[in-house]
Amino acid sequence: MPTTHDVSLMASLGLTSNITTASVDKTFYCQRGLENYDGSKPILVLIHGYPQTNFMWRHASTPRLKDLPANKLKLIPLLPSSIPIFIPDVPGYGRSAPLPGPHDKRSTGNSLLATLSSLLPSSSSPIPLILLGHDRGARISHRLAVDFSSSTLPTHLNFTIHGTILLDIVPTLVQWQSCISPLVNTGSFHWSFLANVELATTMILAQGGDNWVRMCLARWMGSSSAGREKFEEDGAVEVYAASFKQERVVRASCDDYRAGAMEDVREQVEDQREGRKVEGDVLVVYSKKYLGGRYDVRKIWEEWMGNGNLETLGLEGDVGHFLAEESPEETASAVREFYEKNA
Repeated sequence: MPTTHDVSLMASLGLTSNITTASVDKTFYCQRGLENYDGSKPILVLIHGYPQTNFMWRHASTPRLKDLPANKLKLIPLLPSSIPIFIPDVPGYGRSAPLPGPHDKRSTGNSLLATLSSLLPSSSSPIPLILLGHDRGARISHRLAVDFSSSTLPTHLNFTIHGTILLDIVPTLVQWQSCISPLVNTGSFHWSFLANVELATTMILAQGGDNWVRMCLARWMGSSSAGREKFEEDGAVEVYAASFKQERVVRASCDDYRAGAMEDVREQVEDQREGRKVEGDVLVVYSKKYLGGRYDVRKIWEEWMGNGNLETLGLEGDVGHFLAEESPEETASAVREFYEKNA
């Protein structure tokens, strides 16, 4: 089981944590500003990726500065404390229970929004959200943004999406199509491996889920020594590694990838055929050297946009996949600017 180190650190940043028991989906989350939420500002929903937990967003919250030692002040980049935030562990990851059914992005996203809805007072008007997702969380965010644009969100989820921020992805269908390249396929070997749930679960547990996570993180971080040091602060690697000692986490995360090869791809093929696009504003932030070295990120995302405005930002230097942890100040600045324009 995970230790409580991560929960204590998030609490030191002014976040409240809990696990909802309102439905079959037991979802662990941190939040700020939801107790007396009045609908005046969009809730920023931060959704993590693989193989992580909501701890990856620790740099995104302004702490009570008086409670931090002076040598830690430089680590906190600066989303204003006035922004209400909801930071869940994705179903099956971290402390959140797996879904009873498939972990496709629509089911996962709707589950997260149902948890958020259970925390808020009833409202006659739709509650505004801005979605911020990294990696698998960005794929959940993309799915929700398309569903909202095409009015296919469940009617009991009384939300409106004011904008979507996607960190370091291209659309799932594009990712799979690019695997025809031996170079891309080699770098993304885990996509097809993890999608074979029983095989991958058995092999990862045999290696040790914690060892698997350490290997993955080392492969996907950038080559910047400063970025790697920033990522590793606060014992982050061991927080994520400890989580994957649990079979349920390994299995659910593999089912996430299985759905990414099946239901999610089928949905995106249908989206493109039927012209279902993201109609709201989108910001895509990516590693210019790594993701940007393989794809024309802006050109690709233009083909998935409707009438909304698309912004793209490639982070320079040797920043790798984990933008919010390797380059938190630059990522937070882009998020803050987008939020303020779309609030």
